[in-house]
Amino acid sequence: MNSRDLAKASSVAIIGECMLELSLPMALAELSSSQPSANSDLNSRLAFGGDTLNTAIYLARLGVDTYYVSALGQDAYSDWMISEWESEDIHCELVDRVEGALPGLYAIETDDSGERSFSYWRDQAPARRMLSNKEKREELFVKLQAMDLIYLTGISLSLFSERDRDALFKYLEEYSSAGGFIAFDSNYRPRQWPDTEKAKQCFARAYGLSDIALSTLDDEQLLYPGLSEAQLIQRLQDQGIKEIVLKKGPQGSVLISGEEQLECSACFVEQARDTTAAGDSFNAAYLASRIRGQSQLTAAKNGHKLAANVIQQYGAIIDKGNMPNVWELDE
Repeated sequence: MNSRDLAKASSVAIIGECMLELSLPMALAELSSSQPSANSDLNSRLAFGGDTLNTAIYLARLGVDTYYVSALGQDAYSDWMISEWESEDIHCELVDRVEGALPGLYAIETDDSGERSFSYWRDQAPARRMLSNKEKREELFVKLQAMDLIYLTGISLSLFSERDRDALFKYLEEYSSAGGFIAFDSNYRPRQWPDTEKAKQCFARAYGLSDIALSTLDDEQLLYPGLSEAQLIQRLQDQGIKEIVLKKGPQGSVLISGEEQLECSACFVEQARDTTAAGDSFNAAYLASRIRGQSQLTAAKNGHKLAANVIQQYGAIIDKGNMPNVWELDE
């Protein structure tokens, strides 16, 4: 399958990790002034999130048949997460349940401008070992063969050991050769990699297999310091990617397909409260639009519209009732 066939896709598998999320935009102020009460805001902000899960939820809300590929424990928190995902119409049969394991946890601190910082407790999370058992891994790969599109990110790749990551790449080569469609968002987080060279090698391999690159300028420049926007675009084109989206936050995005290059403006946002899932939600609306048969430019406009709505609210996942109608720009 190539980029001209994306409208034929009917199922998307998203590989990654979802963790418990503790969001602290207001609770930190309470902690600094007094001991929080049992009914304090700190106790009401336990949720879940993760870059790929965020994209999965928004993709499912936009009507795409979405499968999440991950691993959790058999504990009450994991049961709750699965129940919530299924209520969002996400297929969870590809989520492995590991006895004795617990999901990872991260805390978000959000400043007055909406920018966030993270603290993680994830080293023993079961998602990091979802490909470690050869028999289970092969069973998963057989099931993934039925999917039209596989979506993963740099964070997805950072989860795995060298051996498990190599097994995934070898499978993706087979999947692509058989006509499967691959979308990749680099989503680079330095602390999750042993060094930049390893990240560069893995991202280059992923990009080389991808039909769509959903990259972020800040992430790419963090990985390749000193490179200009034009140089980064050329580097992505040199990977042979058919369709490139370079996201630039409030500056919009650059869209490249073959020799054509377009600019797409972001939606104006007066006050960003929480930018946690800006790129994740953009990716969901973009892919949903392309699967719907819309042009790359219309897909990007829809992506910016959803992202703008998401960052004006706290948390990675906004209430269903606050979802915008991203299809206003239908062609």
